[in-house]
Amino acid sequence: MSSSVSVAAKRNTLPRDLALVVVFAAVVAALSLTPAIPVGGAGVPITLQTLGIAITGLLLGGWRGFTAVALYVVLGLAGLPIFANYSSGFGVLAGGSAGYLLAFPVAALVSGSLATLVLRKARKLQALWLFCCAFASSILIVHPAGIVGMKLNVPFDSWGAAFAADLPFWPGDVIKCALAALIAAGVFKAFPALAARRTGDL
Repeated sequence: MSSSVSVAAKRNTLPRDLALVVVFAAVVAALSLTPAIPVGGAGVPITLQTLGIAITGLLLGGWRGFTAVALYVVLGLAGLPIFANYSSGFGVLAGGSAGYLLAFPVAALVSGSLATLVLRKARKLQALWLFCCAFASSILIVHPAGIVGMKLNVPFDSWGAAFAADLPFWPGDVIKCALAALIAAGVFKAFPALAARRTGDL
């Protein structure tokens, strides 16, 4: 009996999950198309793209966040002009931003999974813990992958040069992760049922 109820519950949540995936893929796309700020000679601009990745992971959780961001990446590679500076297609994988772009779905998976653990355990300073989740995925996933992509595609003469080219993105990422954490904490406070449903999801 309990197994049939569980299957029915999963079927009932599937349409909602699909809707959330599509909506947040659109959110990431919209934030990616905000005016870009060119940085250095690597051809990788500063955008609000990573804000969208952080918000998606924190609010949707690991696998839904991964799916939403992966959908965004796949649509962009398929030709929709939804990457920074309205770029699209597989040609972007030959540019300096390739590593960052390919890391985004994994970053959403990591930040979302960590955020789910935070929602299970943390009762105080939730926004601070959510910030740590978002920033951890950024420094562990996005920046290393971005450095590798720039070293291979730009290319730089040394790994140190590629690392230096990545440094200008750090201050903005701290701000964007903090903003994403505040937004997520505010949403969970306003809709506690959303946080409660997340505690069973990684």
